[in-house]
Amino acid sequence: MQQDCYFGTYARFETPSKKEGSALVGADNLVGDRFDIEFLTQDGVTTAWMRNRFGALVAFFDENLSRRLAIMNARGWKLQALLSFVAYTDSPEPARYWGEAAVVAFDPKDQAAFDRFLSLVGKRLADGVRPEVNLGSQAVRSVLEAGGDWKPTKTVPLPKRAAGTVIMKSRRKLSEKVIELGRSRNVGCYVVSWAFIIALVAGAALLGLKAAGIV
Repeated sequence: MQQDCYFGTYARFETPSKKEGSALVGADNLVGDRFDIEFLTQDGVTTAWMRNRFGALVAFFDENLSRRLAIMNARGWKLQALLSFVAYTDSPEPARYWGEAAVVAFDPKDQAAFDRFLSLVGKRLADGVRPEVNLGSQAVRSVLEAGGDWKPTKTVPLPKRAAGTVIMKSRRKLSEKVIELGRSRNVGCYVVSWAFIIALVAGAALLGLKAAGIV
């Protein structure tokens, strides 16, 4: 059944350069964000790219996955990627940003259910949890029967880090959550969140002054 209407996996992405890849660390590309997948062809090779909600192409997948996604795109399936983590590697050269995304494709006739399912996956990714998205037939059936209101019990660990690699982000920080509240125009929560952050900073400063014997 998965092959008939759904595909899901965690996949590594690369970035065009260190300079361009650094955008993934910023607030325009948050863990749990949903990205569209688009295809660019150069020198006869078609590559699947992630486009963020602000319209920027930020990263791309390897040739094998790009080919599989292109086939599903030709079927008319909906393709999405959800940011899981961003890493930075400085050895061996050249230094680069890369990471992984939960890549999902599904038959548009089931879009309502899978949109709900992906919203739940995105929230868990934002909290630093990587739910399994490579679903078997029974799991896909559960998603559809629940109208998307279903969570996988299995999780997927982060890949082992090689020497010279640092995970830059694998969850949303409080400051990023505050930025999102501002973007959603949830003014009340936005003000309360900033007040909380200011209180934390003030508290840390006070502790520092006490430790130094100033107060």
